[in-house]
Amino acid sequence: MAHFAEIDDNNIVTRVLVVPDEQEHRGQEFLADDLNLGGTWIQTSYNNRIRKQFAGIGYKYDAQADVFVTPQPYPSWILNSNYDWVSPVPYPNDGELYLWDEDAQIWVEDAV
Repeated sequence: MAHFAEIDDNNIVTRVLVVPDEQEHRGQEFLADDLNLGGTWIQTSYNNRIRKQFAGIGYKYDAQADVFVTPQPYPSWILNSNYDWVSPVPYPNDGELYLWDEDAQIWVEDAV
């Protein structure tokens, strides 16, 4: 089985569908034409073998880098060269669990 993500005109993933093994080699054509779904379909890998990570609804497809990028978790976070969102302050490395406080721009220890 192969998975394909449909992207809209802004390269945002709108849905992900599974294609049978016998159609994997022509998945985009199979979905758009044979099933009459239209649209633009990009293959994604459930085990992250292609295009960085498995596409999900709301992810963005970066055509230049040929990767799927998760939605930005907070306005202050930036996309690094590995196409991962990173906080402006590094996550503490003390074995505790933290949550990001966007207003204060700090990591706050999780009270769980």
